[in-house]
Amino acid sequence: MSTQHLTRAAAVQSLLLQLIISRWFMFFACLLIMSMSGATYMFGIYSNDIKTSLGYDQTTLNLVGFFKELGSNISLMSGLINEISPPWVVLAIGVAMNFSGYFMIWLSVTKRIAKPHVWQMCLYMFIGANSQTFSNTGALVTCVKNFPQSRGIVIGLLKGFTGLSGAIITQLFHAFYGQDSKALIFLIGWLPAAVSCFFFRTVRLMKGSGDKQENEIKVFYNFLYVSLGLAGFIMILIILQNGISFSKTEYAVGATIVLILLFAQLAIVYREEFKTWKTKNCKQNPFDLEVITKIPPSHINQSELGTVEGTSLHNVTNSGPSPPDQEKPTSWWRKTFTRPERGEDYNILQAIFSIDMIILFAAITFGVGGTLTAMDNLGQIGKSLGYPSKSITTFVSLVSIWNFLGKVASGFASEILLTKYKFPRPLMLTLVLLLSCFGHLLIAFGVPNSLYFASVLMGFCFGAEWPLIFAIISELFGLKYYSTLYSLGGGATPLGAYILNVRITGYLYDKEALKQMAAKGLVRKAGEDLSCVGVECYKSAFLIITATTMIGCVVSFILVIRTRTFYKGDIYKKFRDQEVSNKL
Repeated sequence: MSTQHLTRAAAVQSLLLQLIISRWFMFFACLLIMSMSGATYMFGIYSNDIKTSLGYDQTTLNLVGFFKELGSNISLMSGLINEISPPWVVLAIGVAMNFSGYFMIWLSVTKRIAKPHVWQMCLYMFIGANSQTFSNTGALVTCVKNFPQSRGIVIGLLKGFTGLSGAIITQLFHAFYGQDSKALIFLIGWLPAAVSCFFFRTVRLMKGSGDKQENEIKVFYNFLYVSLGLAGFIMILIILQNGISFSKTEYAVGATIVLILLFAQLAIVYREEFKTWKTKNCKQNPFDLEVITKIPPSHINQSELGTVEGTSLHNVTNSGPSPPDQEKPTSWWRKTFTRPERGEDYNILQAIFSIDMIILFAAITFGVGGTLTAMDNLGQIGKSLGYPSKSITTFVSLVSIWNFLGKVASGFASEILLTKYKFPRPLMLTLVLLLSCFGHLLIAFGVPNSLYFASVLMGFCFGAEWPLIFAIISELFGLKYYSTLYSLGGGATPLGAYILNVRITGYLYDKEALKQMAAKGLVRKAGEDLSCVGVECYKSAFLIITATTMIGCVVSFILVIRTRTFYKGDIYKKFRDQEVSNKL
């Protein structure tokens, strides 16, 4: 083989190595992981299979749904593990939980094992759903720490793909299994696990993660454009599938195009890393500071070399850590109730007992719990209002797409409004909660054909809430313990979901269903599922949900008032200072 061929082969190998170990490829891997980690958003498709196969009433089904919410939002364990171990360990635990939980649900629904007790089904659902917190923590937290100065955009894109995952997996499901909704449970058991396994070692914290690349925002916009194209294509597919009966071949073609658009983002990664690789290999820099700093100070002529950006080379080479301040030790309980400045790194206990965190927790409980209740009950709401089964699948897909759009919109918009106009993220959260009230009212009054619009509104609002919540937590309490602290925000959701979904919505639904059976002179048999028909099934529940969401708006606005001074300042200043320090 000629020297030219050897050189060319070495160049290709060098480019591929840089591509695989790059920060952008790591981000692409996280996008793929998140695009398969939204199985909990598809509960509306297969929930009726659980109800009919196991003979549950609505209260029991909502109890199972509550454990889904509990599992998907209680991420304290994944956060703590991520504090002391690399991200691949967190992803590996998530893989094991995802497959085992959903596989047991599939065995139960298909009657391949004896009918489980209700507590066992709740446990299976909790394990399967809790795996989502491990993939979220491993991917999202790592990316936020790798791109701290673009955190709103990063969270928006990643959480957006989590929302879009429901629609992506639905298209793959139709291509693999047709209309067998029970097989969907099996698919969401093995597919997300396989994707996470493939990218175990790619997701990691990277050197110089605080530095902002020159064209970083532009690259994120390129990812956004491709993802919007993917969401738009899936939307067209949903409209066509709702009006036309697709064959399995047509479903396969649609799913193939979805995968091509999903992997098209790899072209963005390649282009950016090729430019970096080309610059690095063509640039001739014989006098590198990193090499200089390894030379003993005695061998350096300071007068000849001068200074580097105002800092003497002697100071660079001889600088070491300054001696620690001699402070008296402070007891842990005093530290807990001594609040640092907003934006500084809180420890876990300081954040938990912070008034800001308590207010945010209350706003999430009252506000987000209602949108979750609506999403979990979409299938039953559609059935009670007389929508065909094909439309119910459409509702779930619409929720997924608008969930995605809500997340990327709030992530990008809040970042732009914050950096350009000092528009505080808590105020945007308040406005999103207010918008969701209109969706609750549409469901409460059962306006004809309004469930399509309500599902769009619920998906958008639910999606928009999470990037704002996670970004607010990172801004107010710092990034040092972010793996654990961001889980506190998610932990508020199950409480609201249990009260609004199980204790109110499920109870009122079953009460109306029994009333309808009594009016027909029927008596419910043991093991028979309980169904309700008409607007009254959900009217009272969603009027209550509207009222609680309004309370969430008021509580959120209190946080706006408390943090107005903080958001008027420069919240990213310390990261820019750190970037300058790293370059020196």
